[in-house]
Amino acid sequence: MFIALLICLALLTINVIIGVYVERKLSAFIQDRLGPMEVGKWGLLQVFADLIKLIQKEDIVPSAAQKRLFLLAPWIIFLSIFGAFSVIPLSSGTWLQGSQTEMGVMLFMGIVSLDTLGILLAGWTSNNKYSLLGAIRSAAQLVSFEIPLGLTILCVVMVSGSLNLQDVAGQQGIFSQEVQYLFGIKALGIEVQGIGGILTWNVVRMPFFFILFIIYFIASLAEANRAPFDIPEAESELVGGFHTEYAGMRWALLFLSEYGMMLLVSILGVILFWGAWYSPLPNLGSVRLADWTNGVPGSIHATILGFFWLMLKSYVLIALQMWIRWTLPRLRVDQFMHLCWKVLIPFTLAFVAISALWSQLG
Repeated sequence: MFIALLICLALLTINVIIGVYVERKLSAFIQDRLGPMEVGKWGLLQVFADLIKLIQKEDIVPSAAQKRLFLLAPWIIFLSIFGAFSVIPLSSGTWLQGSQTEMGVMLFMGIVSLDTLGILLAGWTSNNKYSLLGAIRSAAQLVSFEIPLGLTILCVVMVSGSLNLQDVAGQQGIFSQEVQYLFGIKALGIEVQGIGGILTWNVVRMPFFFILFIIYFIASLAEANRAPFDIPEAESELVGGFHTEYAGMRWALLFLSEYGMMLLVSILGVILFWGAWYSPLPNLGSVRLADWTNGVPGSIHATILGFFWLMLKSYVLIALQMWIRWTLPRLRVDQFMHLCWKVLIPFTLAFVAISALWSQLG
């Protein structure tokens, strides 16, 4: 458990370093400029320079703020996101499997929902009207978009027949019959089993899951407060929203939490829809690309390969989140509420019925 804790903490830290640099460069590319170039080669050390600056800043608490709760709020936000990684399997290996609880999806949703409490606390205890408005917006947004997000996850759970994310992931990757027999892996009984690769991913096996993933992705943008759903942090209206009064390392903790949430929802999306840690390459006759690029189950080689494929797919989704931020304008409050309650939720309810029917017929 201690090793898993260190791995997740290191993953979050490395993720924010990579994410900040990539987003700066990607936004610069979209806006036809260079981005950070001064600190280090191609600006590679700019993130570390910013970190040193944040460490040296004074931890200011407004005189009218409720000090204890004000200081506690960033930790609640961070720990709710960090705690959700406990049920996320990062590879097929024992070290990176996460919790094996049969109620993993339910536990995940429960832990992540605590994020709303921390944001409300940060805005309210700041005693700042901009922070309070941002917190109210964020609470309304997160509570609303958790419904379509949860319903999309429910569809996958019904088709997969399990609340354990390890089981959901395991159903999307198949090795050759010889390897299955050797390691006692139960075949799923569909024709593409021996082929493997992308053909066994949920988004391909269940045709309507691609539309369902689009709904999941839109809801995940709102959960991570990413554009065009960055209403709680609207700088042009609220200065910075719920974190307006935070500075130094507490602001950095909120920033770390945002990038941690981006990584969290991306990994979950990959596990649910895009084949988890399995290679997209199929087996073609005697050329066993899927077997070679996945490794032998249970081996260190397979664990490393699985982690590589999972993170590669996740960072494709993170890059898509960044691309959308610098492409689409921010929605108004009434627009994103209309999108959630009158568009996404009716569609996801229809997909719940389709998934129930599919699971019964299957």
